[in-house]
Amino acid sequence: MEKKSAPAAAKPVQKEGKAGSMFASIVIPVAIIAAVLIYLYILGNPANFEGGDNANHPLPGNYLGQVYKGGFIVPILIAINILVLAFSIERFMTISKAKGGKGLEQFVRNVRQKMNVNDINGAIAICDQQKGSVGNVVKAGLLKYQEMHNEHGMTKDQRILAIQKEIEEATALELPLLEKNLVIISTIASTSTLVGLIGTVLGMIKAFAALATASGAPDATQLANGISEALINTALGITGSAIAIVAYNYFTSKIDELTYSIDEASYSIIQTYAAQHTENNNRI
Repeated sequence: MEKKSAPAAAKPVQKEGKAGSMFASIVIPVAIIAAVLIYLYILGNPANFEGGDNANHPLPGNYLGQVYKGGFIVPILIAINILVLAFSIERFMTISKAKGGKGLEQFVRNVRQKMNVNDINGAIAICDQQKGSVGNVVKAGLLKYQEMHNEHGMTKDQRILAIQKEIEEATALELPLLEKNLVIISTIASTSTLVGLIGTVLGMIKAFAALATASGAPDATQLANGISEALINTALGITGSAIAIVAYNYFTSKIDELTYSIDEASYSIIQTYAAQHTENNNRI
């Protein structure tokens, strides 16, 4: 029975995993292309600069032109910020879907109530209504519960272990989907600031080069441009990193919440089976 049920459970999980990989393979090049286009045609629009030429200084108070002067690191940082937002939206939708249709606390409470009156079919029906990763794992445990209830060739401990194994296998199939692409967000959280720091260093190099002129008098314009480039890259790098850190911590806490709900419902299933089996033995 276990060998037959495992592929059926794995099939939708594999589809979800392929969809997540496809999303990453599409959104990354799209983000890079979009960032370059934004840098060239929005930030670098000649209307943002004196004389209608982006080689000149930005117009007073024109922030788009000022960001454009941040240099070639700017489109990289824009792409990073786009990726953070895209993957955050994708994870939010995935985790929201995994929670199912109703609140987790109410779902676990309803399953417990059905288990207490030995209404396994009613508990399975609640899982079908709930859907999501939590509902899938709990349903797998309940189906195994039914199977073990009619299994007389195994000892009590063996049946309990079989139920636990089924729940663990279902959990192992569901949880990777929830954590998928989080590694990209965590990587951005640690690298965005470093990329911004590269732009900062390049800007400061230009600033100090403006001080070291042959005439001995610093070039005030180049000095200001270098400092401006450094600060722009710093700001964009910190922004991407801050958003990524907040998003990663938020999604991690939501996954922990789902895991706790699965553990709580699974514990109720196993304890109910053990208690009812003990009662039956005592009656005999």
